[in-house]
Amino acid sequence: MPLPGAIRLLKAVGWLGDRLGISSPAVVNLAYLRSLPPGSFGRAWADHLDGAGLEPLDYGPRRQQLHDGLHVLTGYGTDPLGEGEVQAFLLGIQFRPIHGLLLLGVLRGLRQQRQSGDLPLSPQQVGQRLRQAYERGQRCSKHPASGSLGFDPDTWQPETLWTEPLTDVQRRFHL
Repeated sequence: MPLPGAIRLLKAVGWLGDRLGISSPAVVNLAYLRSLPPGSFGRAWADHLDGAGLEPLDYGPRRQQLHDGLHVLTGYGTDPLGEGEVQAFLLGIQFRPIHGLLLLGVLRGLRQQRQSGDLPLSPQQVGQRLRQAYERGQRCSKHPASGSLGFDPDTWQPETLWTEPLTDVQRRFHL
């Protein structure tokens, strides 16, 4: 379940996106995604949202609305550590200060969880998982040997991939 602070941040970004004129129409139609075959990328997205008890992000900038798709593509959870892994993954693709700030916020939350005994992982294990996510982002961002670009969170078009098998979409983006 997302942290209350994360939900407030998403709403603030959506509000700011509206004011700046950079919000996009809703990308995710959950009813349509639920109708797709099991194993498809779109159905996996719907199953992810349903399993986590989440509604699709249907407001704000396009990139914000596609956040849940990153969890589906990478397999990272929606718990605080999974959110940290997504931010570390995005930092590995391209350094953006916002991902560093969000990661710092997640680390603070993880520290609080560890102090209260709700986090069974050691600081070293957390660091290792975040490092692996960062390196994964670096690996999938470009593929000079093949001459092709890898995954770009600014330009990917998940709506063109809904019906494809999730494994094919992950392979396409070198995940």
